[in-house]
Amino acid sequence: MAVTTLPDAEWRTAPGLRRIVAALRADGGAVKVVGGAVRDTLLGHGVTDIDLATPLLPDEVTRRLEAADIKVIPTGIAHGTVTAIASGHHHEITTLRRDVETDGRRATIAFADDWREDAARRDFTINALYADPDSGAVDDYFGGLADLEAGCVRFIGDAATRIAEDHLRILRFYRFAARFGHGDLEPASHAAVIAARQSLKSLSRERVADELLKILSLPDPRGIVGQMAADGIFEVILPELAGDFAATLDRLLANEAAAGVDPAALRRFSALLPADPAVAEQVASRLRLSTRQRKHLAALSAHRGDLRPPRQLAHAIGVEGSRDAWLLNGDAASAKSAVDTLADWTVPVLPMKGGDIIARGVTVGPEVARLLREIEAAWVAEDYPDAARVAALADQMIGRASD
Repeated sequence: MAVTTLPDAEWRTAPGLRRIVAALRADGGAVKVVGGAVRDTLLGHGVTDIDLATPLLPDEVTRRLEAADIKVIPTGIAHGTVTAIASGHHHEITTLRRDVETDGRRATIAFADDWREDAARRDFTINALYADPDSGAVDDYFGGLADLEAGCVRFIGDAATRIAEDHLRILRFYRFAARFGHGDLEPASHAAVIAARQSLKSLSRERVADELLKILSLPDPRGIVGQMAADGIFEVILPELAGDFAATLDRLLANEAAAGVDPAALRRFSALLPADPAVAEQVASRLRLSTRQRKHLAALSAHRGDLRPPRQLAHAIGVEGSRDAWLLNGDAASAKSAVDTLADWTVPVLPMKGGDIIARGVTVGPEVARLLREIEAAWVAEDYPDAARVAALADQMIGRASD
């Protein structure tokens, strides 16, 4: 087992974490930091979530923490996980485990007291690193440190077995390879995810959507998305993948960079779909996306290639929709101009109502609604002039209707 030491990091001395560690280590108890916090600290990345592992059983963890006046939430108690809230920070604490039975979607676990056995049930070597919260000494049971240094994302032990335990690990492999990998994908792991790709059908659509959106949130997901397409992953999870997705994604990322906007997974997801709102609705429904997400995807698909001025388009599909449509449709200069035009701007409300039309002598009925629509269209086309101009437009249109 390789051993190294964590560099200094602000989170290591956080008061809340120190209180939790003290409570769990009292009277011979043990606790270690595990997973992402260890990995990312070794890489010099920022850390937001600090997860802990302990051989103490959940009831004992809860008893010790509550005795130390630390709030405990039984977030995943069936799997041995509680969440401790100390000094305003949340930390997941999980009892060491071993898998008893898995079906690719969920596991039956038993609690354990062996650190290596707990590490063996994790997915990738770079995620099975444990660190002493006091000394910072890192325990590495499966070569994760060497893989981290080499930029190699590798399943622990037999890749096919790890995937059979949880089929979502197929998509996680691509995401972690994009985040932490250098060069070619690790051959045995890569072959295993391709061979097992049909098993993705057994997962809940929500889990697939969540992982796919995480991939698309990466700073530049193009390489790994192209690899997933070449490997037949989208044939299983997104058969609607547009034939020109690579070109659309290239244009989108260039426009995002030019306009200085943050990545948005849903906007990038739209780049993977054909310009067909019915398809977008179907995909969003299948993946159990929210109503807001479904409407946004459908709007972007419906307005692919719509180069109306940004504020005019915003009247039809909202500011966010117009901005994303221009990022998808335009060139770098026009996309940046659209983003700047829409920044800190909201779609105004037409300063006229049906009563104003009736007050001008129009009889109550369908004609009032028709005139309002016509006035509003002219108002939008003129880039939302003031109430005086709207009144003039109304007088003109009512006059023409009378003639």
